Amino acid sequence: MDTTKHEISVLIPEEELNKRIAEIGEEITKKFKGESVYLVCILRGSIFYTTELAKRIKLPMTIDFMTVSSYGAATKSSGVINVKKDLESSVEGENVIIVEDIIDSGNTLSRLLHLFESRNPKTLTLTTLLDKPDRRVVENVNVDYTGFVIPDKFVVGFGLDYDQRYRNLPYIGVIEDVE
Repeated sequence: MDTTKHEISVLIPEEELNKRIAEIGEEITKKFKGESVYLVCILRGSIFYTTELAKRIKLPMTIDFMTVSSYGAATKSSGVINVKKDLESSVEGENVIIVEDIIDSGNTLSRLLHLFESRNPKTLTLTTLLDKPDRRVVENVNVDYTGFVIPDKFVVGFGLDYDQRYRNLPYIGVIEDVE
């Protein structure tokens, strides 16, 4: 992949990502022992995290996908949520785990949580690979499993993109020259 258009420095190496995701998978497996879970991958940024996490959760599971946007080509959340693709089936009575790539302002997740609560899951759990608490404007977003707390920098890799580029980097990197 051509990364020459932007200077990218490694923030979280691939090995650290894999180690932390394995820990989260073990914690989820213990919490829901003897039950099944319904993973909801928030596309597109969460696809890498969801894939790796699912491999480490040793429980029966359903995996489904939602496409929700609040960024577009911008580097900051617009605060407006747009559900482009909804789930294929009902989550009523399910142990739902929302899998997010990053929590920034909290606007998207706050609205998603309200949407899921209205669908009557048995339990509702939230996991995010990355959390930027310095950017939070919505305080009622409680994350059950956080991979890494990161500074207020624009990050790419492991599913996260800048204008649809850099998703396939195997690490989390910071684009130094983007505001």
